[in-house]
Amino acid sequence: MTQISNSPAAEISRRLEVAISAGKEAGRLTLNYFQQDNYQVERKSDASPVTIADRSSEQLLRERIAAAFPQDGVLGEELGTTTGTSGFTWILDPIDGTKSFISGVPLYGTLIGIEHQGRALAGFVYLPALGEGIYGSAGQGAWYFRGDQPPRRCRVSAKSRLADGLFVTSEINTFDQRGAMRVFEALQKAAWLTRTWGDCYGYLLVATGRAELMVDPIMNVWDAAAIQPSLRKPAAPSPIGKAIQRFGGAKGLLPTGWYWTKCWQSCSLPKAKLRSAALVASSNPPGFPPNLPLQSPTTLIHWAACS
Repeated sequence: MTQISNSPAAEISRRLEVAISAGKEAGRLTLNYFQQDNYQVERKSDASPVTIADRSSEQLLRERIAAAFPQDGVLGEELGTTTGTSGFTWILDPIDGTKSFISGVPLYGTLIGIEHQGRALAGFVYLPALGEGIYGSAGQGAWYFRGDQPPRRCRVSAKSRLADGLFVTSEINTFDQRGAMRVFEALQKAAWLTRTWGDCYGYLLVATGRAELMVDPIMNVWDAAAIQPSLRKPAAPSPIGKAIQRFGGAKGLLPTGWYWTKCWQSCSLPKAKLRSAALVASSNPPGFPPNLPLQSPTTLIHWAACS
C-alpha cells in the first residue's frame, strides 16, 4: 500500500491534475448526448434514471485513471468497484443530476473524488453545459474555473444573515423522505430566496458566493466525495453560519470560522463506504440538531461541514 507521508502534496497534485484533465474530457463527452435524441433513458433498481452518457463518461474516466494510476481503486456510480492496492480510491459520479440532464437542463456535472485510506484529499466538479466548475485539495485550497479563464480562488458569500441569502436544495421531497420537512420549512422561512438549483450546481453556487446555503438531506457517497475537498477552505469566511445556529434551537450547529454548507444524510450503506464524510456517526455528533434523530440503529448520519 502506498504511503503518502513523505510527499503527500506531490501524490495529491498528480492525481488532481489527472482528475481535472479526465473530468473535463468526460464532461465534454456528455455534451454529445445533451439535448439530443440519440439515447434512451433507463431506470435503475432505485428508480433513478441512467443513460449511455452516464456509462460512457464513467468508462472514459476509468480508462484515464487506469492508464495513469493502475494500482488505484475506483468506485463509480454506474460501473461498480475496482479494487486497488495503492490505498488511493477514485469515487466517480459521471453525471450528477441525471434528471436535469435528461430534461435538457444544464445544471448537471461530472464529479471526481480522490481519497487515501478513507480520507478525502481532492475533488473536482465540472458542469460541462455551463463550462464552469470547482476543484480543491488538501493544502491547496478551493478554486473556481470558467471556460479558458485562469482559475481563481473560491470566495464564499460574506452576507451575515440568511434572511438576505439564497438557500438551494436538489429536491424538496427528499426532506420528506428523510422525515425532515420541518427542516426545509424552517430554512425556507428563514431565507430570503429558496430555489431548487441543486445537485452539484448548488455546491458550486455556495463555493463561489452566489448562494449562502445548500442542503441535501439524502446523498450517496459518489454525490458527496468530490464536494468536501472541493469546498474544503474557500478564500473568505462566511458569517452566514451563525444565522443557521438559531435553527432548531441548536447551539454550535456549525463550526467556528470557515463555512461552506451543511448536509444531512441517512442511508443504509456500510460505514466503510461513507468515505467522503467529514463525520460519520451512529449517534448524533456534538452540535448536530437534536430534532433530526437517527431513523434506526443501522442508519448512519453523514454530517459534512468544513472547518
